[in-house]
Amino acid sequence: MKVISTKKAPAAIGPYSQAIQVGNLVYTSGQIPIDPTTGAFVEGGIKEQTRQSLTNVKAILEEAGLSMGNVVKTTVFMADMNDFAEMNAVYAEFFAEPYPARSAVAVKTLPKGALVEIEVVAAAD
Repeated sequence: MKVISTKKAPAAIGPYSQAIQVGNLVYTSGQIPIDPTTGAFVEGGIKEQTRQSLTNVKAILEEAGLSMGNVVKTTVFMADMNDFAEMNAVYAEFFAEPYPARSAVAVKTLPKGALVEIEVVAAAD
């Protein structure tokens, strides 16, 4: 087991790692839309928050020597399922065919009042 950590994504705000690698799999913790340079949420709504959350995921994967093309499964947590179409439009900018498997669920609340949180599982080739 190997801990993956980068300053290009927000530091963990609790007792967890940004990501853990086991064999050829990397499991990221859920990423909320915190800009690692400011430590604050990005300005804007669901589109901007989705973009920042996925940018954070991308930075963690790059630290592990992987890319978004290595992602095999994503889980998207949203505060409001009415935001699905806008989230999905930004999400599509980060992935190409063959798309990873995905679950998308609405939850009552997310850390720090985020609109979205995204976690992934990626596999090294």
